[in-house]
Parts: sequence; C-alpha cells; structure tokens
Amino acid sequence: MTDIRSLERTLLDNLPWNKARIKFVARFLLALYAMRTVNLSILATAFSGHAKEESNYKRLQRFLREFEMPYAQLALFIVKLLGVPGPYTLALDRTNWKVGAVDLNILMLSIVYRGIGIPVVWIVLSKSGASDTSERTTVMEIFLDLFGAQNVACLLGDREFVGSEWFRFLKRHRIKFQMRLHRDTLVRNGRGQYVQAWRLFCRTRINCPLVIPEARKMWGMELYLSGCRLKDGEYLILVSAEFCEKPHEEYRKRWGIETLFAALKSRGFNLEDTRIQDPERLSRLLALLALAFTWAFVVGLWQASVKELKLKKHGYPPKSIFHRGLNILCRLVTNFERFDVAVWRKVIKLLSCS
Repeated sequence: MTDIRSLERTLLDNLPWNKARIKFVARFLLALYAMRTVNLSILATAFSGHAKEESNYKRLQRFLREFEMPYAQLALFIVKLLGVPGPYTLALDRTNWKVGAVDLNILMLSIVYRGIGIPVVWIVLSKSGASDTSERTTVMEIFLDLFGAQNVACLLGDREFVGSEWFRFLKRHRIKFQMRLHRDTLVRNGRGQYVQAWRLFCRTRINCPLVIPEARKMWGMELYLSGCRLKDGEYLILVSAEFCEKPHEEYRKRWGIETLFAALKSRGFNLEDTRIQDPERLSRLLALLALAFTWAFVVGLWQASVKELKLKKHGYPPKSIFHRGLNILCRLVTNFERFDVAVWRKVIKLLSCS
C-alpha cells in the first residue's frame, strides 16, 4: 500500500507550509492520480484515511475556499523540480470553457520543455474573451520577479498577444519574442508604404517561410517580420524585436502549451469536470494540478531514460513523457496487491529538491 508518510515528509521538506496543509496536498495528489478528475465529489471517495466521504468533500471545499496559496513558492518549487537550467523558452496562451452560463478563462505562462509546457504562472480572468495588456504584463512581471529577464530565451504567443503597448513592455525588459501577427496589420514595406502584412508574403511558396532581414516599421517601432502561406490559404506571419534566422522553427515550440492544456483537461486531469466558478478557488485548484502535472512529467522523464519507447510511423512515441509518468503514479496508488516499494521510493526521490 502507498507509503503516504514518505510523500508528506518530502512535501514538507520542499514546501514551507504547515503540516495540516501538507497532509491535505499529499492526499489530494494520490486521489487525483487514482481518479484522474478534479470533480470534488469523486476525489472525496479516494482520499486515504478513516474520514467519511462527506468530511473529505468538505475538506476539499475548505482548502479551495480558504487557503492563502503561496503561488511564488510553488512556482519556484516547480521549476526546481523540473531540474532544467534557464534561460527558458516560454509560451503564453489562454484557455477557456463554460460552466453553465459562467465563463472560465485562464491566462497561463509555461516553460516549454521536451514538447510540452510546464505551468509556472497563471491568472484566472473574471471575464470572457481575450486578455488585455495589463493582464499579460502582470503574468510576465510575476515571472520576471521570480526568475529574472536573463532566464527568458524567447517568449512565444499566438495572434491574441500582439499590440504596441505590449511590445514596448517586452522591448523595455529586453525580452526576445516571436508572436503571430494578424494578416491585415499595417506594416511599412521596402518602398516606405504602409501595407497589410500578408502582402509582404503573398508570393511565397506554401509552407516556405520568407525571413525579411531588415526591420520594418509598425506601431511606431522597428520590428522584424517573417511569414509564409499555408495550405488553407491563411498566412503564418511572425513578428519579433530582433532578427532571427529561423523564427518559424522557434515558434513551432508554442504548441507545447496546447499540449499542456490537453493534459490538464481531457488527456489527463479532466479540468473541465470542475464545477468551481470562483476565480480564486479555480486558481488554487490549478496550483495543485501544476504540482501534480510536473511530478508526473518528471517521473516520465526518468522512465524515458530507463526504457526508450520505439517511435511509431509518424515519428512520435506511443505515449508522451507526461502520460508515462502519470500511468506509473496511477499504478502505484491503485495497485494494492503488488505495490512496488522500489519504484515508489524512486518517484518520491524525484519529487525531492532539497
């Protein structure tokens, strides 16, 4: 049977929280790996101990309602747990869904590593629709305060994350970026005329990017552009503060945060099962998921180093690193008849950063 005491000790050594909170987090992690859902009524059935299901459910509610989550401490622990030195490629994106008539809208910054985003900083938006500049700068300022601008190799973002004020903020902090640009954005061409951005790339071959070596003026700034036509007739146009020889290869890493969202939702912890509507409570839940996700990912990295999986015809392994780790943790917390003590000790050691 799972040795929950060793998990509690490891968490206590690495997170400066009181014992009652640590005991709760340990039980939450084990229940989450077993049930793979954030539905509180289901998680309550899987909490270890002698407490009744109703008591566990109230305990879950109380934690999400009352605990003053030390997000900075958790972010530092997650990056330390990942064990990869900076500077980091970051991806900024937003995911949203509805609970009844209420929009749940999350703006998240992740470190992209081995094809997937590692959740580090997020805010829950109390609105539907796109983020604004103040919300994006808030997320970036939290990261910069914790890790410094020297630990940002490049920031990646989709078409939502453009704008003069936002770009000036990034340039002021000397943050390199690759953002996708709306095709109709006005930019100055080589003859000094302002044209829609897509016109600079309308003669490119399908999926063959053109990188313009000279800076072009837009929004009163000198910025660098690259772009190409896509098969569906759309354009992939990228903008950056500095010249980059292969910007599209860098931008391709942005897909890592989409993979993260899938892992938090239908391909992992079923975040959309939550009935939580309060932004702060949802943010606390995300903090627990970020810890659970990163531990599973680190366990998957270890497993990949022990046994390399054969690649399938499409060039990818049959299981992602995250899912390999998640499956190992799930087996450990549910296989009571043949509990593997050696593997449990290893995954506990992987969780320790002290």
